[in-house]
Amino acid sequence: METSRLAGVLIMVGAVLQMIIFLWAVARRSYMALALPVMGALAAVSALAFWIGYTMFTTEEELEQELELGEPPVEP
Repeated sequence: METSRLAGVLIMVGAVLQMIIFLWAVARRSYMALALPVMGALAAVSALAFWIGYTMFTTEEELEQELELGEPPVEP
């Protein structure tokens, strides 16, 4: 697996683990007045991190190789 794809997978796993741990911690206490705004912000950041990881994971190799070699994209 390429390094960018591995980094993408690690970012996705980290985002999911972060939300699971936070939700578990919220369930143990009843600090909902404070936890709900924080949970919304954390969910947005985790979703953004997951999206970045997914994008890195699904990037095609050909496009990366063309960018590294400096070749112009081929138009149909």
